Amino acid sequence: MADEERSGRPPAWALAALAVVLVAGLAFAVGRFSTFGQAPSGPNAADIGFARDMQMHHAQAVEMAMIQYRATDDDELRLISYDIATAQSQQSGQMFDWIEDWGVPQRGSDPIMQWMSADGGHDHGGSGAEPATEDELRAAMGMAGDADLAALRTATGTERDCLFTDLMIRHHAGALEMVDAVQRLGSDPRVARTAGGMAESQQREIQALESVQTRLACG
Repeated sequence: MADEERSGRPPAWALAALAVVLVAGLAFAVGRFSTFGQAPSGPNAADIGFARDMQMHHAQAVEMAMIQYRATDDDELRLISYDIATAQSQQSGQMFDWIEDWGVPQRGSDPIMQWMSADGGHDHGGSGAEPATEDELRAAMGMAGDADLAALRTATGTERDCLFTDLMIRHHAGALEMVDAVQRLGSDPRVARTAGGMAESQQREIQALESVQTRLACG
């Protein structure tokens, strides 16, 4: 029997995972309250759609990062997943607060990503005979499907580490497309600044994840 079991203390990995959850929750709260006192700017449909959709997008990134943080034995990936969980929780708090400032519902009735089609630069609304399904739209945002998440939870060792890097690179690529759209279509300077910061950090993380893939010889 392990020392933790004999003493009644939880194992070290559980304490570490709890610490990340608490830090991520604090980051969300900091992000939400960091915009208090700033005069809201008039948003347009792109700003509102971005804030709504990116919160959903970030929530999955945090979920995947927490799965990886709890499971990996790779120190570099543990640090990357920690950074993703805390940074994106903080950004989600900011976007939640924007929507509160704007006086609109946190969730809208339009399909996700519809705001990106305002200038014809993106076609994610299902302009053909059949509208895009929710799963198709989420995939177009780079989000993982249920089978991907199940595989990430059950995989082990290098297989899991490589799967995480692949899923997160795809996820970040979808976020960069959303950032590009809101920078062209949005009107609120707060949104533009925060989106630009997201792009910089996620591009760095993509490079770091690609470096890990090379190191681990991911197929």
